[in-house]
Amino acid sequence: MVDFDASESLSPFREGSGIGAILFDSKRVRQVDPDWFRPAQWGERAHPVDSGGRGGAWFVDAPSGPSVLRLYLRGGWAARISRDQYLWHGSNQTRSFAEFRLTRELAAKGLPVARPIAASYLREGMRYRASILLERLPGASSLAARAQADGGEAPWDEAGQLIARFHRAGLDHADLNADNVLFNAQDKGWLIDFDQCSLRIPATRWRENNLARLQRSLLKLRGERTRNDVLQDFQRLRRAYDLAWGRGY
Repeated sequence: MVDFDASESLSPFREGSGIGAILFDSKRVRQVDPDWFRPAQWGERAHPVDSGGRGGAWFVDAPSGPSVLRLYLRGGWAARISRDQYLWHGSNQTRSFAEFRLTRELAAKGLPVARPIAASYLREGMRYRASILLERLPGASSLAARAQADGGEAPWDEAGQLIARFHRAGLDHADLNADNVLFNAQDKGWLIDFDQCSLRIPATRWRENNLARLQRSLLKLRGERTRNDVLQDFQRLRRAYDLAWGRGY
């Protein structure tokens, strides 16, 4: 991970019986407030993100500019135990701090990501809740949305090249789905949501797992399109990926 530097600041706080901290980029904001991580505190300046995820994200007009606030929520069987609490293993192991630092490292490598502004946790006993605030990418929509809206005429070649670029840098994306690949109207692309992701030595097995997960996601989110249409489009993405990978991108 990236070394602690002068632009990374830490602000501890207390809330009720809990103890928390906020890790933030002091080049983006001079000070932070725990209220930033409570959607209700933004009032009319917060609007739920209506696609992807588990319903725990909001567009907010933050002091740093248009942003996305995301709460860390569990899915599947784990949500039956606790929807938003995680076992405490130390501040550096919190989901929010880990994603904040990994995203900064990806940005330092020149990769197109939504830059993190601040990350927070609130610990009570041996459990904690977490949130992260990131810059909003103007005019960006997901690969899934583009495919549905444009009848399949999405930037498939650009998506394959984009993913190959991140893989070449060693990013093993834990949830590479069609909502986490974004493009604007000019087909400039980004990857988002690096919770539980890691940097590794590039290897065939985890790269193929990432791509298989993306294909399953495209099939699940295909809307009115046929399965065959989606598979043909994915093959176009895959050819662009293989070509970019072979060229060392």
